[in-house]
Amino acid sequence: MRRAILAFGLLAWCAWSPAAAADGPAEGGTIIKKLLRGATNTLTGWVEIPRRVQETSQESGTGAGFTWGLVRGLGHGFFRTTAGLYELITFPFPAPPGYVPVIQPEFVFDSEPAP
Repeated sequence: MRRAILAFGLLAWCAWSPAAAADGPAEGGTIIKKLLRGATNTLTGWVEIPRRVQETSQESGTGAGFTWGLVRGLGHGFFRTTAGLYELITFPFPAPPGYVPVIQPEFVFDSEPAP
């Protein structure tokens, strides 16, 4: 518990440090959004597995859902969790420029972007 409080305090200190706020007030909100997006995607990356199984089952049948859908879910879940960890670690820095999400859709619960 003590480590969790210390880690949260360190993250909060980094988010509101003068270096993080040097880009102006508009950037400060995006830093926090990147931090929250990273934490959310790290914790919810596993949701890609049942989502892809269900999606593939609807499109191609139950057998495909529990085989190909499972493989798709594991892959998407790995990438979402990895992207979340990346954003969680690099949240004080504008990488990529403008703090844009590194994965689309931004959150697992959002719908797929239009091509």
